[in-house]
Amino acid sequence: MFGTLPEFVVRAPGRVNLIGEHTDYNDGYVFPAALDFEMRIAGSARPDRQVRAFALNEGVASPMTTFSLDAVERSAEASWSNYMRSVAAALIREGYALSGVNVVVYGTVPIGSGLSSSAAMEMASSLAFETASGFTLDPVKRALICQRAEWDPAFVGVKCGIMDQFISSLGRKSHALFIDTRTLEYEAVPLPESGVAILIANTNVKHELAGDDSAYNTRRVECELAVERLQSALPGIAALRDVTVAQLEAHEEMLPEVVRKRARHVVTENARVLDSVKALKAGDVSRFGELMNASHDSLRDDYEVSCPELDVLVEAARSVDGVYGSRMTGAGFGGCTVSLVREDAADRFRSHVGDVYRRETGITATFYTCRASDGASRVA
Repeated sequence: MFGTLPEFVVRAPGRVNLIGEHTDYNDGYVFPAALDFEMRIAGSARPDRQVRAFALNEGVASPMTTFSLDAVERSAEASWSNYMRSVAAALIREGYALSGVNVVVYGTVPIGSGLSSSAAMEMASSLAFETASGFTLDPVKRALICQRAEWDPAFVGVKCGIMDQFISSLGRKSHALFIDTRTLEYEAVPLPESGVAILIANTNVKHELAGDDSAYNTRRVECELAVERLQSALPGIAALRDVTVAQLEAHEEMLPEVVRKRARHVVTENARVLDSVKALKAGDVSRFGELMNASHDSLRDDYEVSCPELDVLVEAARSVDGVYGSRMTGAGFGGCTVSLVREDAADRFRSHVGDVYRRETGITATFYTCRASDGASRVA
């Protein structure tokens, strides 16, 4: 593309959340793993303030794009580049002097699957600008800057939690990462070295719910209302993260029925994350699977963010001998499920779940067998 070999290659992974859904915006706990699907950027510094970027993935609209670091603006044509543009703008706002760069981008994170291709793109973009410009960010700071980049309404405008960027930055091979989203304290917890596979099943559907009345925004408001109502009985709480299961059970009559259900999911999900970390440390994969199952049931019944396609995948998975647990992962209303499966049952899982899903929905699911990977890094 540019007539030279690249000066550097950087990478950043996607992620799957094993358990801890819709807890991050309630100051709660999450337990994701970085995946061996990733975004790679090869690049060379330029002597000016221009950025020229080319996307190698097939089917990308306007794969070549150019912008100036002196006036970073959103692109309507090359929409994929807005993540890179927003990261550049965020780094400039933070006071970093950026060099222009020529880059070629290639991703293996399935787009639109709920496996955080956006966070992988943001993290790889930051590393590319850092490498070309001669500075290195602390991994936590890099995650926070990329989160703010995704928030920026001038480019992307998604008010995401910190989990996706954090795990893409700080993931560790063969480990999941227990993250306290309030304090940003984290701990790498080893996954089983052998015998267990992480299998992701993509529904290949996404029920879009956008706008001010979106299900996501409604859930946030309902959680905030629960905290507001409970504060008269529990004056020390600032978020549902501060409420125990026993406290909620003692005061649940203070909440309207729907709000009570939303609060019950968040409070019990936080407890499940803590229990799942203990189970994994003890090597109790069966218990971890039980907690995954309970998480999905809560997301389906109390938080009401599942959908028929996700439920078909989960129920089919649970009927396969050798499946420890299965649940929806991500925001919901489509996207993916994650299952912990004995390695010797993986082929049987894909065959049975795929057949059931196609028969009941008319849609063909896509399956990915994943391993936990390291976070963002320079590879050449």
